[in-house]
Amino acid sequence: MFLIHQVPAKPDYLRVKVRRRLAQLGAVALKNSVYVLPASPEGRSRLGELAREILRLGGEALVCQAELLEGLADGSLEDLLRRASDAEYTAITAEAKRLASTLRRVRASDEAGRRRFGQAVERLRTRFDQAVARDAFEARGRDEAAGHISLAAGHISLAEDLAQGVEENDKRRPQPAASPSGATWVTRKGVMVDRIASAWLIRRFIDSLADFKFVTGRGYRPKNGEIRFDMAEAEYTHHNGHCTFEVLIERFKLRDSALRPIAEIVHDLDLEDSRYGREETAGVGRMIVGLAIASTGDEERIAQGGPVFDSLYQSFRRRA
Repeated sequence: MFLIHQVPAKPDYLRVKVRRRLAQLGAVALKNSVYVLPASPEGRSRLGELAREILRLGGEALVCQAELLEGLADGSLEDLLRRASDAEYTAITAEAKRLASTLRRVRASDEAGRRRFGQAVERLRTRFDQAVARDAFEARGRDEAAGHISLAAGHISLAEDLAQGVEENDKRRPQPAASPSGATWVTRKGVMVDRIASAWLIRRFIDSLADFKFVTGRGYRPKNGEIRFDMAEAEYTHHNGHCTFEVLIERFKLRDSALRPIAEIVHDLDLEDSRYGREETAGVGRMIVGLAIASTGDEERIAQGGPVFDSLYQSFRRRA
């Protein structure tokens, strides 16, 4: 569908208002005064409303549904709309990364700061939902944006846990058995890279009979035989600038050299501080985000993440 319109030159705010409304609809400029939108009953209704508003403002407008015969194919229009959606998803992804990075500098005791960032993530999620509603052709950047919003939300959850007293204070953590077997390992719901990797490490190198339990994290009190990781007051969690995966390797004295590069990848993905800058990191991150979006729950995320880390482990073993 096309909106062909002309807005009076004055006052200037009229043009800005119309442009903003077109952007909210997800319409893309084909020419200066010609905008295109995927054909749908809702789109027709909303373009019609905008056309009537332009007429009320003293401008000219018409809405039409047309088949392009020469000069530009329908497929090219679809690509144009996809690129517009991808540009929005790229901006959302960048903002989610910025929020996650900034949140790490907020003190655990700063409740107002955590609340402010939580509200910012919710606004970003709303913006993402609106972008999805406009994205008729499923642009490629959608999944990555969704994954980074989930990561940002996960950082807020961890920050809330830290506020309850887990702030890198090993002395207050109960000490588990040196060699657990068949234990229930408890962590926060919504597992992402550090918890997925840690679950793989636990089952592969620490406790092959491990069961996993997923809880909200806040105020959870473990039952007999339960070991917590990557959550408030956990036996194993972030410590001295290390992610949980690194802490597990250190505390269980795992000396397998193939685990070190995996730890570096997990560290950079989880803490986003680019400390190690391994070339595999971006690809692993995309795989984890993809499987997290496609999965139906935490058990499935862990099950699907295992082969990713198995493959990495075998690759690094061959290089050793």
